[in-house]
Amino acid sequence: MRLTGKAIIAGVMGWPVAHSRSPMLHGFWLESYKIDGAYLPFPVHPENIETALRALPALGIAGVNVTVPHKEAALRICDTVDSTARKIGAVNTIIVEKDGSLSGSNTDAFGFMENLKSESDWRADRRPVLVVGAGGAARAVVSALAEEGVSNIRILNRTKARAEALASDFADRANACDWATLDSSLEDISLLVNTTTLGMSGQPELEIDLTALPRDAIVNDIVYVPLQTKLLQAARGRGNATVDGLGMLLHQARPGFAAWFGHEPDVTPALRNVILADLGA
Repeated sequence: MRLTGKAIIAGVMGWPVAHSRSPMLHGFWLESYKIDGAYLPFPVHPENIETALRALPALGIAGVNVTVPHKEAALRICDTVDSTARKIGAVNTIIVEKDGSLSGSNTDAFGFMENLKSESDWRADRRPVLVVGAGGAARAVVSALAEEGVSNIRILNRTKARAEALASDFADRANACDWATLDSSLEDISLLVNTTTLGMSGQPELEIDLTALPRDAIVNDIVYVPLQTKLLQAARGRGNATVDGLGMLLHQARPGFAAWFGHEPDVTPALRNVILADLGA
């Protein structure tokens, strides 16, 4: 699609940002839907993030994604922020409104749940869910699970104080457990979610014994490099259904694209294959 003077421009701000797959992802959709627009990487140093975001309306940019290390700063800078972003404590998607104000949201929770539902038959029930980790990704996952109606979310983190801090924000639905109970905490759950970097290429593995995991429980690892982590391989080897982390990346991009470019995009096998090829998977 050839750009014109009416092209809609959006992008991603990060530091660094060259590693981001977002330009490839949004570029695939722009080409597929024949949209007059572009999605660009914007390397922005942390000290310049407010200046850069405040310049968006003057530049005629429809909005941006923000990635590490700008998500928390964006929460403070945006003029309005939705309830999900406030619960998570970070913004990853910004829309420039008609009056020039900046509206912030966080689509990570949406991306997690859409991926889980599209790749498995999991549905919220009365059985507990176990979330490993207590960082920003865990906060998005717990927020999505709570919104879905899960009433018993167990959070395990090596530093229990972080797990307790996260659980306290969802006190009616979440509780922090001791790391030493990791294996035994599996025995009655419907879903296990690894939100840590354990198992990612170059990182140590998540050491966990799946013996107590119910055979009908689903195992979701939000890591997508490698696509099939040792955790997913072990779960699949014993007959459990598994969900990899790539879909979360793809689905979280949908709301921003729809808002900026006016078209609701689909996550298709063709899109997945393009990103997988770039990952070397």
